[in-house]
Amino acid sequence: MGQAPRALQPSLSERHFFGAELRRRRERADLSQARLGSMIRFSADLIRRVETADRFPSREFVEACDKALAADGALIRLLPLLEKTRNEEGPPPAGPAGGTKLLPTYSAQPSVISEMVVRVPFQPGVLDRAALDWLNAPSGPPLPMHTRPGSSDQVCDEDLFSAETALEMFRQLDHTHGAGRIHAQVQRYVEDELNRLLANSPASKAIGRRLYTLAAGFFELCGYQAVDTGAHGLAQRRYLRALRLTQAAEDRLYGSYLLAVNIGHLALHCGHPEPALRMALTAVRGGEGLATPAVKAGLHAVVARSHARLGREGECLSHLDIAERHLARSRPEDEPTWIRYFTSAYLADEMAHCFHDLGRPQQTQQHLGDALAALSPTHVRRLAIDTALLASSLAAAGRIDEACVAAREAVDHAAKTASHRCLQRVVEVQADLEPYRCELEVRELGEYVRHQLPLAAV
Repeated sequence: MGQAPRALQPSLSERHFFGAELRRRRERADLSQARLGSMIRFSADLIRRVETADRFPSREFVEACDKALAADGALIRLLPLLEKTRNEEGPPPAGPAGGTKLLPTYSAQPSVISEMVVRVPFQPGVLDRAALDWLNAPSGPPLPMHTRPGSSDQVCDEDLFSAETALEMFRQLDHTHGAGRIHAQVQRYVEDELNRLLANSPASKAIGRRLYTLAAGFFELCGYQAVDTGAHGLAQRRYLRALRLTQAAEDRLYGSYLLAVNIGHLALHCGHPEPALRMALTAVRGGEGLATPAVKAGLHAVVARSHARLGREGECLSHLDIAERHLARSRPEDEPTWIRYFTSAYLADEMAHCFHDLGRPQQTQQHLGDALAALSPTHVRRLAIDTALLASSLAAAGRIDEACVAAREAVDHAAKTASHRCLQRVVEVQADLEPYRCELEVRELGEYVRHQLPLAAV
């Protein structure tokens, strides 16, 4: 009996994604590794090692595979991602069991977005019109169907599957390394592969709707990355582009999520709780009758966050209760894939932020404990942000020694990312500890930040 092929994890890195995509296309063509090797004049062992991410492929190898598998340039278009990663990582060192290093550890670096783009302002006045247009739009514009049926230029299931897998990979890498690590790769993929798909006609209306929802997902990620690099005006524009794409896809449910969870959170992040509240309430109204339990929980969580920022404790607690009741009815298998992250642990994170804004440190720490206990170790940015919030809450409660211990842990997490949001949270912790600056632990924390995360030093 032949040995079962090693399970692949395409979301771990660009190299893993390419390997999984190569295997998928090879198996779809019903070719063994040996048969493909004889066709492209490379060894079957090299194909195996590329598929399992043990080797970087050369340009010649990629071009030969693309031609043999009739990939129409899909594999070749992944070369810029692979080559950038190869240059950053260098040769992958062998691990103790013959494995390879997946991705290097990165310290936070200045934003890869130009300084002029970072200065583009967030404009809260634009949001009300966008929300009203979304609320009143019965459906999106008709999808283009100009290409002849069966034309090679049409967008098909195969194209969308590859792009959807790439989007999931980029999301996982963003969680782990922050936007500074992969923003350029995502932008390049959007400019090349995604724009190519959008320029062509879908093979059917169903594929067209799926294409526009996919495009909305990419622009949502781009917006989230812009927030993570401090470019809030750019984030606003990307989120609004994603919202318009959901209208083209006739995906009102995803649109309600973007309006509240992305645009509403952005308004909160920029210090505008009133527009945030309006966006979230509009999303609740516009998604009525369509929203699943987890989506309803997410929307009401943003309403609660907005009330908390405005100091309205009663309204905040009321909407947190609504969110909890909806989430208790949620079944992950019945939810859209883009909301399945919203678990009880994620709601605990939202509740912690609410209680922090309401000035209730004991409840903040309780909910942060629930959130941190359930976080995956790969979500390094979220670990950094929540641990820093815990440190701020401990400082507010006068537990300075514990606050400094938590702050050091947050610094350690933040130093593994390239995230402006992480830097900002570490700066806020130091500001919260400023009244105790004469304490030895606080002075030592300042030295630790200067050494481990100099961009956050104050």
